[in-house]
Amino acid sequence: MASEGERVRVVALRGGAGLDMRMTDMGLNVGAELVVRQHQGSGVVVMRGETRLALGGGMAHKLMVVPVKSA
Repeated sequence: MASEGERVRVVALRGGAGLDMRMTDMGLNVGAELVVRQHQGSGVVVMRGETRLALGGGMAHKLMVVPVKSA
């Protein structure tokens, strides 16, 4: 789980084929950089560029991320 304000990079999608396709269609593909904006219960709000996405807890837990190192 990433904390609010943290910049992360997607390294894997751990859903089934349908969920992986849905996340990819939303722009949550491997290599995408996201900023965690807010935690709400088990869900999370993330930003990719100027787009905000609200993910439920089930979907958020299937998105594997690592912190992005600041340059």
